[in-house]
Amino acid sequence: MKQLNPLSIVLFVVVFGALAVVPQFTNDYIVSLLIGLLMYANLATAWGVFCGTTRRVSLATAAFVGVGCYTVALFSETLPWPLVLVLSAVFGGILALLIGLCTLRLSGMYFVIFTFGVAEMIRQLVNWYESNISGSVGRYIFLDVTSAEIYWQLLILFALVWILGFWLSRSRLGFALRLIGEDQVAAGNCGINTVKVRLLVFVGTSMIMSVVGAIIAPRWAYIEPSIAFNALVSFQVLVMALLGGIALYFGPVIGVVPLILAFEVLTKYFPDHFSMVLGAIFLIIVYWLPGGILGLLRRWGAIRG
Repeated sequence: MKQLNPLSIVLFVVVFGALAVVPQFTNDYIVSLLIGLLMYANLATAWGVFCGTTRRVSLATAAFVGVGCYTVALFSETLPWPLVLVLSAVFGGILALLIGLCTLRLSGMYFVIFTFGVAEMIRQLVNWYESNISGSVGRYIFLDVTSAEIYWQLLILFALVWILGFWLSRSRLGFALRLIGEDQVAAGNCGINTVKVRLLVFVGTSMIMSVVGAIIAPRWAYIEPSIAFNALVSFQVLVMALLGGIALYFGPVIGVVPLILAFEVLTKYFPDHFSMVLGAIFLIIVYWLPGGILGLLRRWGAIRG
């Protein structure tokens, strides 16, 4: 693994240190916007670490976010907050392990359809349980957590995800993951345990997604299956990652900022046409930006890698 450039460490500390003090000098609207940015930055980066390198498109993001949300709804009143976050990661990891074991032989569109189907199945199961067993469709989350505290938690998680992505991009595990993405058979012939590597990274990134759901849940105050397991989240994360580019671990983040700002405008002024515009953006990315913004910058010689 290459040695870390000291200048990169200083830049990392300065950027995240500056982001940490932003809530002290701005208003609630800006903090709310930044929470949305950090939420999707975490999700898109975690998604890109696995899907970008293995070339397997997962639409199960909403399932892991929902697991995190319902972990908070079930345990936040009886357990300390750090333990709730740990539980959300554990539950998300168990779900990812089950999905991973069921999809060992799947690839391409079959993997996409399976992950989307699993997310929808879990949403329907939770909906059935809440309607028929609990007797109420939704749950309220009353926690004394400010917007700034949610922002800081997401920022700390993003810093950890960023460090994880950087380490993975330069480690043997990351190299094995990229080789699996290029040619799984060749990777196996090179002595790489392709099943173990894919499961390890898929479970790890899914645990991050569940923690994101747990952190953001108090922000919503009220959740129900259609909110916690919203399939639109899976598609938005996919579009953001593709817009930014998945060739490097930080690529998906590049697509988060323009799309979050675009969604903010569309939600305010064109709420009835949101899905239509999202579809149009997806088509533009596929036809005109196949490598995303990252690929465009690489063609221009602005970045290497």
